[in-house]
Amino acid sequence: MRVLFIGGTGIISTACAELCIERGIELYLLNRGKSARPIPANAKPLIADYRNPAEVSAAIGNLQFDAVVDWIAFVPEQVQYDIDFFKDRTRQYVFISSASAYQTPPRKLPVTELTPLENPVWQYSRDKIACENLLKRVYKFDQFPATIVRPSHTYDRTTLPFQEHYTMIERMRKGKKVILHGDGTSLWVLTHSKDFAKGFVGLLGNEAAIGEVFHITSDELLSWNQIVQYFADAIGVKPDIVHVPSEVIARYHKDWGDSLLGDKMHSMIFDNSKIKKFVPDFEATIPFSEGVKEIITWYDADPSRQQVNSQMDVLIDKIISDYA
Repeated sequence: MRVLFIGGTGIISTACAELCIERGIELYLLNRGKSARPIPANAKPLIADYRNPAEVSAAIGNLQFDAVVDWIAFVPEQVQYDIDFFKDRTRQYVFISSASAYQTPPRKLPVTELTPLENPVWQYSRDKIACENLLKRVYKFDQFPATIVRPSHTYDRTTLPFQEHYTMIERMRKGKKVILHGDGTSLWVLTHSKDFAKGFVGLLGNEAAIGEVFHITSDELLSWNQIVQYFADAIGVKPDIVHVPSEVIARYHKDWGDSLLGDKMHSMIFDNSKIKKFVPDFEATIPFSEGVKEIITWYDADPSRQQVNSQMDVLIDKIISDYA
């Protein structure tokens, strides 16, 4: 099977690329070749700026694919470009959407693939919804072979689930107060990229998946209080948590606020029965308690990775002081 990843060196796509290679898939990666993440051994690089049609045409040439996955399409214009370019070049096109496109807040749990798409807060999510609507139309009327995948919060050893990134960890290590939205009891799902890959790669070349939509997540449910506690345990401290309403945080930092009001402040429970039906060997087996240890080990291995955002650090102090 011959597969093309557009992008292919991100948090999720790197794990998927590695599993593709492991399973014997002939994998091509189309990107600018500037990522800090190395491409997997035996993957075939195609160097081009995907926003430059002439470069893309020259890089791809006459290649045909069993599946094309665009990891870097965010707005309908980019998806339309994919449709026009690949309509006669691939047997399957996979669009990476987002679970944040689901109705926010969800009126019914657990969330299934039939849950309505509606996010009144986050533009990122609304753009993904528009992309999905475009693909559903061209599948219905033009038989364009689209599959839609909605990741939720997916991580690897390099990523922290906080807007403050490593600043959150450094504050806990110094005994400083840290902010947690709401009362910390809303439920969240964090999926290791290697677990996600097992479900995702099983969809590639899967004819039954064409015209279908899937989310792929762990079944482990954690409160945000538990998530912070896992990190505190991993670094050997007792966290000093200040719970601040998401609406208050949003008044100080728009991006942080959008990610809370449009996503993280709401409990999310996913029904993964559909992906398990289409990919029977899919099972998320990496608990977040183990993922946290992997993350902290990676950051501690190289001090240069421990980047503290001084502006965010000051802002956190101000929010805590003002709210108190």
